[in-house]
Amino acid sequence: MAWLPTVKAILPYLTQIVTTAIPVLTKKTDKGEAEKIIPNQISELQEAATLNAESLKILASQFQQFISDIDTGSVKIEKEIKAVKRLSIIAIVISVIAIILSIASWLH
Repeated sequence: MAWLPTVKAILPYLTQIVTTAIPVLTKKTDKGEAEKIIPNQISELQEAATLNAESLKILASQFQQFISDIDTGSVKIEKEIKAVKRLSIIAIVISVIAIILSIASWLH
């Protein structure tokens, strides 16, 4: 389930990519006009490919920033976990000392 936040981050951009990636081509009406329509379709495909490339660049940069943010967050969490471990060890030591002192005072 570690991939779930990544999917959630990419999901809003997915529809934009899909709508850009599916070009709306000029439809053929009959075979005689095919020679006129083909250059239009080629230019539409080239435009769609350019838009796709731009969208992918934007998505890649956003994904790179997302991964960078995850790395930064994981470093912060690791530091916090180490601090909590230290505090736990200190608390355990103090508790053991308190128990020993209370037993010693009870025995005397």
